Amino acid sequence: MLVVGFPAQAFGTNCYVVAPAAGEHCVVIDPGIGVVDRLDEVLAQHRLRPAAVMLTHGHLDHTFSVAPVCGARGITAWIHPDDRELLADPAKALSVDLTAMFGGRLPYAEPDDVAELKDGAVLSLAGLEITVDHAPGHTGGSVMFRLPGADGEATCFSGDVLFRDGIGRTDLPGGSDALMAASLRDKVLTLADETVVLPGHGPSTTIGRERAHNPWLRGLGTPGPRRGL
Repeated sequence: MLVVGFPAQAFGTNCYVVAPAAGEHCVVIDPGIGVVDRLDEVLAQHRLRPAAVMLTHGHLDHTFSVAPVCGARGITAWIHPDDRELLADPAKALSVDLTAMFGGRLPYAEPDDVAELKDGAVLSLAGLEITVDHAPGHTGGSVMFRLPGADGEATCFSGDVLFRDGIGRTDLPGGSDALMAASLRDKVLTLADETVVLPGHGPSTTIGRERAHNPWLRGLGTPGPRRGL
């Protein structure tokens, strides 16, 4: 499997391109702010053809470029229904400060073709088998995407659910401490230690490392860093 990740121009949001191999179809995960030119470079370098855009949640720093990326190629955007309204009106999930920063200055539009993700669904896209885990807490529609790998080394695109040494913040509209704790317990801690985690912000990690060192997993509530828009 080919995975190329790079940070967006704002908020350090990771955009990922995933394909079975170079020269194949691919999926784009979380195209954030200012990623279009870099994305085009990655696609050209590896001779990839996007088949879909997949969104871990509806926050603006993960969805900003979804409409132009999908529109330029006539492809579908996938998002959980609990966050779908944020595609057209992302201000509903922003803090007061961020609303003042972005409000009224950016064109918001839902892509022409939107499909809704369901918990436990296994999607066959671009030659990949992608399992969807609904993991609310950061937002109501937060999801993680899992892809199988050899010898148990699966890959999990965790969005803003889980980071290296931290988790996503829950104090924005749609966030919930209780739902985050349940997601960490039922969707994160149940994964194999060998699972590689590619988060929405920051460096990669593994479930085993986070199980041992992440204070939020060790205590399900012990203070530690939270991140996200």
